[in-house]
Amino acid sequence: MSLAIVNGRVIDPASGVSEPMDLLVKDGVIAKMGGKVTGSDTIDAQGCVVCPGLVDIHVHFREPGFESKETIASGSRAAARGGFTTVVTMANTRPVIDNAGMVEFIIRRARETACIKVRPAACATKGMEGAEITEMAELKDVGAVAVTDDGRDIASSAVMRRVLQYADMAGLTPMTHNEDETLAEGGAMNEGLTSTVLGIPGIPKAAEEIRIDRNVRLAEMTGTRVHIQHVTSAEGVDIIRRAKARGVRVTCETAPHYWMLTDEAVKEFDTNAKMNPPLRETADVEAIIAGIKDGTIDCIATDHAPHTPTEK
Repeated sequence: MSLAIVNGRVIDPASGVSEPMDLLVKDGVIAKMGGKVTGSDTIDAQGCVVCPGLVDIHVHFREPGFESKETIASGSRAAARGGFTTVVTMANTRPVIDNAGMVEFIIRRARETACIKVRPAACATKGMEGAEITEMAELKDVGAVAVTDDGRDIASSAVMRRVLQYADMAGLTPMTHNEDETLAEGGAMNEGLTSTVLGIPGIPKAAEEIRIDRNVRLAEMTGTRVHIQHVTSAEGVDIIRRAKARGVRVTCETAPHYWMLTDEAVKEFDTNAKMNPPLRETADVEAIIAGIKDGTIDCIATDHAPHTPTEK
C-alpha cells in the first residue's frame, strides 16, 4: 500500500527542510520526498503542514476521577487531531498517580483506548502532599517517564532536594510546578495594572520566580537535572537563561497561551482566560518569545487547562 501526500508544506527539523513538497509513503515508511508522486491513496494537504509526529510533554487527561471532563480515549483523539503522536500525562488525577498500580492503570487504559502513545508521569511525593517522596525506582520499572506534583508546589526545599536526587538515581525526569502558594493564595489573575483596574485579587510573578530560582539552585547544588514547567514571566526566563550559561542541567517549557495572550484577555471577565499560572503582561510575552527563539525555552507544551492540586 502507498500513500501520496500532496500540496502540503513539509517541515522536517532533522534535515532542515521547510518548503512545499509532496511525499510518498510506502508501508508506513517515507519512500520519496519532492517531485511528482502518486500512490494507491492520496491526501491533499493544501494549506497544511506535513511534519514528524509531535510530542507534548505536559497534558492533563482527566482519567481517572474526572472522566466527565475528558478521558484517555477522548484526550488522545484530540491530540491526534493536532498532530501529536506521543503525550506525557500529568499525575494530578483522583486518585493521584503516586504508586505502581496507578501507573499500570494509565498504561493499561492507554493500551485499550488511546489512538496515540501515552506515557504517564507519576507524582513526586505521595498523595501530592509534598512530604514523603514516592517509590521512584518502582514507578520507573512499571513505565513512568517523569515525576511531578504538577498543580501543587513542593514547599519544603529539603523534600525538593531529595526529589531531584532520587529521580536522578531512578532515571526519571523531575518536572517542577513553580509556585510559592503563600504568595499566590487568594489570587485569580496576574497581579498588575489590569488586576487593579478590574478589582480582581492578583498573583505576583514573584510567586513563580522564587520557586524557579530555588529549584534551579537545588539542581545546581546536587548536580542533578530539573525541568521547569509552564514558564510565564520575563524574570523566570532570565533565571533559566543564566543557569544554563553556568552549566546547570535545566530544561523548561512554556505554553501557547503565554506567548499569544496577556492578562488583558481577562478584561471581558471570560473565565477561559483564568488559568494557573496566570496570563502575564506584554513584556513577559515578549520575553517568552525571545526565550523560544534563543533556545532558553526548550519546548512548548499545551498544559491545556486550569488545574489545582487534584484538578478542579
